[in-house]
Amino acid sequence: MKPLYDLDKIKFSIDEGTFLRAVDLYERGRVTKFREDSRGYSAIVLGGQPYEVFVSSRYYDKGYCACYLGQSNTICKHMIALAIQAIKRGEKLNEEDQTIIEELVFSNELGELNKEKLTEVKKSITSAMRYIKGYVGPSKHWFAYQRSLSEGCARLRKVVSELPVSKQTAQLLVDILLRLDKKLCEGCVDDSDGVVGGLIEELVVFLQEYVELDRECLQTFKKLCGVSTCFGWQEPLVRIFDEQDIDKEV
Repeated sequence: MKPLYDLDKIKFSIDEGTFLRAVDLYERGRVTKFREDSRGYSAIVLGGQPYEVFVSSRYYDKGYCACYLGQSNTICKHMIALAIQAIKRGEKLNEEDQTIIEELVFSNELGELNKEKLTEVKKSITSAMRYIKGYVGPSKHWFAYQRSLSEGCARLRKVVSELPVSKQTAQLLVDILLRLDKKLCEGCVDDSDGVVGGLIEELVVFLQEYVELDRECLQTFKKLCGVSTCFGWQEPLVRIFDEQDIDKEV
């Protein structure tokens, strides 16, 4: 019985340290006596000592562990290692499996997406946006909600980091920024931890790097002129757009 989650689901919603420590446990064969039933998976995970661990087949973050973190209802490396075991069943993890993108990666490659790839990218963006949603409580769901925001932002980082640089893809980034801003201003997104705001700041810097590589990208900033945003993130981009006219006059 395969779990309803995959490795990406885990990678995009937990911190890098916990994930990499879990990968180390998995790859060193520390997940032992693996069993599964109708509810999920159990094992003895060999950490500082042997720990009894269980994770649900539906949600990797639902379960328990006998370690001190597990006893305080915190997701631990032992639970994640067991979830990886449920997904990979002893199969070796490749480099991509182990890579978490915690910040945007600039491709430095010029190019446009063909029609099929553009459609695929737009679908991936829409899918990632679904994780960035309004918070309606109760308070006991707060940490799960923050993981959802983190997951959405991580998925967007992966999509954006794989894009070539062009006016076409710059427009995609501008649209992402406006959609994120709308979620913050009108969508009841509680960004107390600054996860979404942090991504917006990264995207603004990213677009400035786009312009350094392809001046045509500058034209996509026109859409931001006269726009009012949550915390004025558009101002550096609008300033660059306005300065092009000054440069032409000079």
